[in-house]
Amino acid sequence: MNLLFLNSSRSKWGGGNEKSILLATKALKNHQSILAYRNEQVGEHFNITKYQLPFLNEVDLYTITKLVAIVKKHRIDAIIPSMRKDYAIAGIVSRICGIRNILWLGSTLDLKNKWIYNLVFNMMADGIIVNAEKIKETLLLSNYMRQECIKVIYYGIDPEALLLQAKEQTIPKLFPFTVSAMGRIEPNKGFDFLIKSFARFLALTDATDAGIVIMGHGPHLEEYRTLAASLGIADRILFTGFLENPVSYLQQSDVFTLSSMSEGLSIALLEAMYLGIAPISTNAGGVKEVIHDGENGFLLQYGDEEKLAALLAKLYRNPELRTEIAKKAYETVKPMFSLDKLQHEIVSFCKTISSNQVDHSFSL
Repeated sequence: MNLLFLNSSRSKWGGGNEKSILLATKALKNHQSILAYRNEQVGEHFNITKYQLPFLNEVDLYTITKLVAIVKKHRIDAIIPSMRKDYAIAGIVSRICGIRNILWLGSTLDLKNKWIYNLVFNMMADGIIVNAEKIKETLLLSNYMRQECIKVIYYGIDPEALLLQAKEQTIPKLFPFTVSAMGRIEPNKGFDFLIKSFARFLALTDATDAGIVIMGHGPHLEEYRTLAASLGIADRILFTGFLENPVSYLQQSDVFTLSSMSEGLSIALLEAMYLGIAPISTNAGGVKEVIHDGENGFLLQYGDEEKLAALLAKLYRNPELRTEIAKKAYETVKPMFSLDKLQHEIVSFCKTISSNQVDHSFSL
């Protein structure tokens, strides 16, 4: 199949969305993948045919015209847009060209039965790929969504690339007991919740050898630095900023925390589990599909600082438990992800959707 992926992200490289698209194009080694992108730092990570376009808005005529030409030139079978701005553009282009539009959705989204959601996610889309059952369940709460048009495909890690990155660069362990977290520095990721909980953990244990490494960039970095200072723990928290290879820091961790308010199925969490790091996570998105509380990790409600502090203390005081949890985390994730499986599931779903004979095409 010939597939055209769209990504209009303005941000630097490193988001889970961009990583998942990269993984998909790697997996589709027996098919042709084309990328249309906006940010140069995103595009430089893809070693496939690619086109940089402005993606100014949802009805950017220049971008739409160029995409139509790309579809015709490469005989594209389906467009796979990965950002919400892309969804409308892909819908327009797919209807002009008479091909399929299959949305790539990596986060939980309540469509609330609004007409605009019906237009973009139903009338202008032929299928939706999501990475967690929880996302599918939420989409189906809207009465116009069709179960057969939504496919759960677990994407998130490239084991070979992950292990290669782990070997490329090594750093000394920053804290004897290292708690790590990763993501864009913004409120949804709950880093303020994590920092406050860590301060409680220190009060519980007086753990002079413990610290946090937060990997990522974003607009709230200084706010969280100020929060750490106000709690008297600024020297216990390292904000790394953007990292081209976060695995070098991640693999030094004893515990990985996902403190988000909402998620799909976090790539950072899956990578940590694959690297054999004991996970603690909020009940965000599809996390219950990979973490079984008390067996291969621990779950809690967002905002429960007391419980998060207690779980950190439990793992700090019991290295044997950390090792056992980490081992089971790895054993859970390893069989769930492979590039061959990802390729098969993407192509199979795209072919199923393409076999629908309804003609959606129209002319300008």
